[in-house]
Amino acid sequence: MNIIWAQVIPTSASTSIQVSGLDLGIIIVYLLGIVGIGFLAGFIRKKGGDGVHYFLADNSLTWPVIGLAMFAANISTVHLVSLSQTAYTSGLLYGNYEWMAGFTLILLSLFFAPLYLRTRVPTLPDYLEKRYNRGCRDMLAFVSLISAIVIHIGVALFTASTVLCFILGIPETVNILGINALMFFIIALGVLTGIYTVAGGLLAVVWTESIQTILLLAGAISITLIGFNAVGGWDSLQHTLATAPHPLAGMEGVKEGIQLSTQSFLNMAHASVDKTVIGNIPWYSILLGYPVIGIWYWCCDQTIVQRVLAAKDEKHARLGPLFCAFIKIFPVFFFVIPGIICVALVQQGYFGKETIDGTVRMIGPIKSADTYPFLITHLLPVGFKGLVTAAMLAAAMQTCSAALNSAATLFSYDIWKRWNPATSDQQLVQIGRWTTVCATILAIVLSPVFGHYETIFQGVQIMVSYIAPPITAVFLVGVFWKKAGGRAAFLTMVIGAGMGALCFFFDFFRTYFVGEGPIAQQTIHNSFIWGLIYKYAIHDFMLTAFGMFCICILIQIIASLILAEPLKEEAKPLIWESWLEPLQAKSGSGLSDYRVISAVVFLTFVALYWIFW
Repeated sequence: MNIIWAQVIPTSASTSIQVSGLDLGIIIVYLLGIVGIGFLAGFIRKKGGDGVHYFLADNSLTWPVIGLAMFAANISTVHLVSLSQTAYTSGLLYGNYEWMAGFTLILLSLFFAPLYLRTRVPTLPDYLEKRYNRGCRDMLAFVSLISAIVIHIGVALFTASTVLCFILGIPETVNILGINALMFFIIALGVLTGIYTVAGGLLAVVWTESIQTILLLAGAISITLIGFNAVGGWDSLQHTLATAPHPLAGMEGVKEGIQLSTQSFLNMAHASVDKTVIGNIPWYSILLGYPVIGIWYWCCDQTIVQRVLAAKDEKHARLGPLFCAFIKIFPVFFFVIPGIICVALVQQGYFGKETIDGTVRMIGPIKSADTYPFLITHLLPVGFKGLVTAAMLAAAMQTCSAALNSAATLFSYDIWKRWNPATSDQQLVQIGRWTTVCATILAIVLSPVFGHYETIFQGVQIMVSYIAPPITAVFLVGVFWKKAGGRAAFLTMVIGAGMGALCFFFDFFRTYFVGEGPIAQQTIHNSFIWGLIYKYAIHDFMLTAFGMFCICILIQIIASLILAEPLKEEAKPLIWESWLEPLQAKSGSGLSDYRVISAVVFLTFVALYWIFW
């Protein structure tokens, strides 16, 4: 008897997802509550109307708030959807993005955070100016502003809106108030997030992030536990994955490289499912490439590091990232594992099956992008659907609010105040609020562009891989090498940005003019030039990031030696004398010692890799 797997696609009202009044009530109450909290934060900080209050929460954040806020700013609907999506096709492979972040956060705690706190800079571009020159500041401000609007805000709005359309059973092309449903949800979420971010500044962002993270985790944990129970526990999950083929194997429209066996899905290091698809990369590429994008994201990106810049003191600035690193253990179990559970449930026929002409037809998501919404609509009872939908909204809104505040800070301090130095603090706050409004509008307009990528997670990682290498190189060399000069750093950033833009252009051209299908892939491989570009600049974007990083390091070292310049006096406190100096700073004792906690976090992740390798 033949067995195939396919998804039941809603084509009529009877098969569309019907949202109960309770679910809608939960969603509406949540949205109103979050906006209200944003206004409350704005009211509390109204008496302190200067830039430090608005942009850096009065430098009052403690380590638990910093850690939770950093985690919340990182987690988004993109995580919920994309990690389950990649787990459905690649198992635990992409869980490396979560656990390798733990090692990067240790670097932030030990080497970067103390230097940032020494000068109390409001933005990282301001830090680069003190270490190098004004050109480096302007370059980083521009890149950070673009990445905040496009990568952080635009992607989150698009993903959340796509998921809402699926969960609510509303086709994306159906008009709501004269516009298609997808665009309607993008606008609605963007406007609501912009409102409470404008009202309360960073304090509103931190408060709402803390609340939304709890709600997000509650929804993710619920769906994981229900799915884990449905699959029959860990032993049953392992047995099913080891004995049944992948649900997508052999299906029409699925590329031939799909892996037939899922027996290695519970291992962090295994061959990718489909080596012909961009984004499905081998584990060694992640091992080499992730540190490049991870250091940029966790140590050098304004959206994330702004929470550290707002720390009460150096102790809290060090402990906050370590707390975040500890929390990063859990996304693998609650965001990645659900995708693997979905594979096993389909293999077991949990969602149903039918026999037609001797062929057993299993029901499950035929598109990997539908994995998480499919689990929500098929596993959760009435009421829980509303809770998890609210969690999805929470994830998107917290990512957007964090990026909006960072964009406002960057524009106000690094662009506006540079050309208008006489601007008062209260005027700066108003400029920041108008920047938030403009950034929201721009992100709403650009959001639909991400629909052309094969997966949203893939699109984000490709963009980050092209942006991160020169910035990571400039920060790392600048922190540890006194001879690193400003002109060399600026040259490195310009050349690196040019290489990244070229790679992005090739990828954009391939996507729009060559395509993703088998014929298009054959066309690429039959062309000598396109074959080289595809192999070394597009197909394995993580190795591309690593290669660009190495080139940028060489450029900065050689240029610094050729264009030698004296070290600025204000830059001396921003450089470590040696690798051991950061470990010699005064700290508490026992578990309050950042060095002890760093060692515990490091060994914890090593142990996890040992278990799941």
